Amino acid sequence: MTRRRRRGVWLVVLGAIAALVLGVATTLSAAAGGIFRSPGPTGGSAPSAQCGPPSLRGRVVDVTVGDMGGMMRRMMGDAHDHLPPGGGPSWNHSMGMMWLRATPRAVPAGTVSLRVVNTGAFAHEVVVLPLRTGQAVGERPVGTNGKTSEAGSPGEASRTCGTGKGEGIAPGATGWTTLTLRSGRYELVCDIPGHYAAGMYDELDVTSR
Repeated sequence: MTRRRRRGVWLVVLGAIAALVLGVATTLSAAAGGIFRSPGPTGGSAPSAQCGPPSLRGRVVDVTVGDMGGMMRRMMGDAHDHLPPGGGPSWNHSMGMMWLRATPRAVPAGTVSLRVVNTGAFAHEVVVLPLRTGQAVGERPVGTNGKTSEAGSPGEASRTCGTGKGEGIAPGATGWTTLTLRSGRYELVCDIPGHYAAGMYDELDVTSR
């Protein structure tokens, strides 16, 4: 290969790298501007990433929700996001663009509190749904609105810096809820349109005392 030809190959490679970096930066800028952002809480100022729950009753389950937008921001040096416990997202059930991870995944029946931290770039929530015998997580039908049925749900955490039902937990914020759960298998899902199909679900087993 001649020197001139090698120089031409390197110019093509450098051009491709520059285009890739520009594409990532453009996507991040659009996400930060709200173009791809799911609807979040209305009114008031932007929530602080430092908000946290009060002392919660019963057994506490920590739930981390996130998305590729949050990972891309971390890659670009955003120090305000955090990796999920264990060093990264749970990819065991999905290679989707979003995830939901509960720790621990088994608690005794009774009072159970969910503490949800949103590490992503989009609003998320956690809805508790009972699982039928033989039903696996991730198998719920999704309607044309991008949501699954929430019938039979004992509760949810979807309020930014607050407890119970709201308009979604904003990026960097925390939400929580305290429930009384009977023994059985439950699925924790994010039911914001499109998020369940993108991989946002995990199992929580509630055992007899």
